[in-house]
Amino acid sequence: MASRSQSNGHSFCLEPEFKQEEGNKSPGIEKDDEIEDSVESSPNRDMTTYSQHYFGSIKDGFSISIIENMKEEYGLFVWPSSVILAEYVWQQKSRFSGVNVVELGAGTSLPGLIASKVGADVTLTDDLSKAEVLSNMRRVCNINDIKCKVMGVTWGVFESPIFTLHPKIILGADVLYDTSGFDDLFLTVTFLLQKCPDSVFITTYHNRSGHHLIEFLMEKWRLKCTKLLDGFSSFLPPHKASKLSGDIQLAEIVLDETSLR
Repeated sequence: MASRSQSNGHSFCLEPEFKQEEGNKSPGIEKDDEIEDSVESSPNRDMTTYSQHYFGSIKDGFSISIIENMKEEYGLFVWPSSVILAEYVWQQKSRFSGVNVVELGAGTSLPGLIASKVGADVTLTDDLSKAEVLSNMRRVCNINDIKCKVMGVTWGVFESPIFTLHPKIILGADVLYDTSGFDDLFLTVTFLLQKCPDSVFITTYHNRSGHHLIEFLMEKWRLKCTKLLDGFSSFLPPHKASKLSGDIQLAEIVLDETSLR
């Protein structure tokens, strides 16, 4: 998820219940076959929190620990779109195994971390100027013992690191929140899609203006949406959906080859 500041008027749609840490222990797994998400918090003045996110069942699942920080930089918060995209990656795990994946505006990086856990070669990226976010991404990889590349990529800026990327799948959770950044985002997405045949951009976003937003962006950038799903009713397990709110869509976007001829 991309970095953002409180001044953009973006409201919280996830309301985790925080509780004091007790010896830095992870929250227990529920007896239910499906493993629940839970959140822990430390009383640090900088508002650092630790959330635990579970995927699959007790028998075949795993958990991911995320370091969050409820400060001005909202790139350090796990947004609902990120939870939904991560669940989609988990459910499509065979599709991700063995392929190159890049997460744009990764922030706390939950979707990219899940992709790595199911066998993808993952590069996590966020704005090059957000040193704190990039540092947090490395810390999260370390505490989960996950090997991902971490790279500063500013949308619309073509510096040498971006030319090394050849993703089969591009992930982006809640990257469609600031209209002023749409052109830079889709310039970067289109560039990456063109580098790898049959590549796809999978994104989750709050549907604030209807499907007209996606239609407009697809036409402008000569892309096409091949799949559009409701993030809650289509695939999100009920026990996770009950903790989130908002109208969140998932879209799969590819190059429109017919428009390029």
